[in-house]
Amino acid sequence: MKRVVFFLLITINSAFALDTPFKHGVNITGWFQSPSVGQVQFTKYTKQDLIDIKSLGCDVVRLPINLHAMTSGSPDYIIEPLLYTFLDQVFDWAEELELNLILENDSLDPQTDTPITIGNILIPVWAQMANHYKNRSTYLYYEILNAPLGISNQNWNIIQNNVIDAIRAIDTTHTILVGPANGNSHSNLEDMLPFTDDNLIITFHFYDPFIFTHQGVDSTDPSLESLSDIPFPYSCNNMPELPEDLQGTWIESAYGVYDSDGNPLEIFSLINNIAYFKEQSHYPVFCGEFGVYRENVKNSYRDMWHLWVRMFFDIYKISWAASEYKGCFGIFEKDTYELYNYDLNETLLGFLGFKIPYQSEFYLWTDTTAFNIYDDYIGQNIIESSTLGAGQVNYYSDNSPASDDYCIHFTGVDQYGKITLRFIPIKDLSWLAANNYAIDFYVRSDDPVTKFDLRFVDTKTDYPNDHPWRIRYKIDNTITTWDGNWHHVQIPLNSFMEHGSFDDGQWYDPIGAFNWHEIDRFEIVSEYGDLIGTDLYFDNISIVSPIP
Repeated sequence: MKRVVFFLLITINSAFALDTPFKHGVNITGWFQSPSVGQVQFTKYTKQDLIDIKSLGCDVVRLPINLHAMTSGSPDYIIEPLLYTFLDQVFDWAEELELNLILENDSLDPQTDTPITIGNILIPVWAQMANHYKNRSTYLYYEILNAPLGISNQNWNIIQNNVIDAIRAIDTTHTILVGPANGNSHSNLEDMLPFTDDNLIITFHFYDPFIFTHQGVDSTDPSLESLSDIPFPYSCNNMPELPEDLQGTWIESAYGVYDSDGNPLEIFSLINNIAYFKEQSHYPVFCGEFGVYRENVKNSYRDMWHLWVRMFFDIYKISWAASEYKGCFGIFEKDTYELYNYDLNETLLGFLGFKIPYQSEFYLWTDTTAFNIYDDYIGQNIIESSTLGAGQVNYYSDNSPASDDYCIHFTGVDQYGKITLRFIPIKDLSWLAANNYAIDFYVRSDDPVTKFDLRFVDTKTDYPNDHPWRIRYKIDNTITTWDGNWHHVQIPLNSFMEHGSFDDGQWYDPIGAFNWHEIDRFEIVSEYGDLIGTDLYFDNISIVSPIP
């Protein structure tokens, strides 16, 4: 009976109105966090994704943007017009769906201290954003900067106030999100200076206890990749040994007090302090990120942590956004394709108070029709995950495309650098290969010795001695002419030759094991040397039916 009453209490408190115009949402990571606007894969998410997110019960989406990288750079930091094109479309979708959209400036390297001169970038960038969006509806919000590190509270307060003034000189309507130093840590909330602007939301992150939420993460200092299976709540019998590589570090100290830190009472105490700050500040408060890395932790521990944190947030009427929609901090089951109708973590959704859509079993159907890989935009259900080295790829080059608006520009790439386009889910191309379907594209270069590989890579299964096997076709001056003009090329899939596999740092010669039934990705690879000084362009890449 106590458990029933307990969950009823959560439901009642969750239904109360919050101070912010929104209640609960998610972060859509990995979309606009590319190193340049030309590498943003705009088709990675669509309006349907926003529809799906809203159907969970979300009313806010936080959108991290590598904003500074999508400018002309010093000294003027002029925002690339293409970024506005993309963001305008996203906001049109959000506005139509009545979803609040937070444009979050996610430009910092998490391993680097925030420079004291950061205001020299923030002020011109946000002045431009404010000028562009000042007449849009109030479903739009500005978040000045995500997780500043290594900068004093005093200096960050001054900079943040200056940015607010710069925005307000242009846009007096839209709400601005401001946060504390020390990575937007809730422990630094009380160190924020009073603000004179009354149209603000104060945001913070919640990842306590850190050794639980980040076990397995390799980007921390020190790396927590070796840390796994820490329970929540704390259980003496279930605590793993501290890995040897973490002994003597600050992690050992955190491990030593986990019996007191790793329990709901401590979580309650921390969130109670946040609620006290909220009451004293008289500003709405929003948790912009909270979550647990899923790779090295049991689902039951991870789910329970989310339940307690969400419950305490809701009791204190603190709005929130889960750290990720998709990804290792996300709301999908790990080791899946993260498909909305198949792979959602139903227990986690329930503990977060989200609606749980019906989940089906995934079945891989054999492809029997032609499909697009690139045509101005990367095709649907394809994820870009290229390895470029020192090179560059721009998926929206307007330098004389073969047709329509854009083409791919691929240049300055080291040997073995590649454009990688992963199929999500994997594709069964066996019928197409058997029936003489072909890869069809336009290409141009003015370097007479240009040569590269096209290749497909299958999946690595659990079978002994299996690897991600490759099949390839060499494109050089025997296939087309490198005269700076566009040329049409079509290669039957059954003309590709097996190449072998490079797996876990080791090369494996081909053994006839390549499998057209389970194709993971398509690649364009500088296999025969670097492409430094070579400008390669591609357009209209597709799998087509046989030529009559």
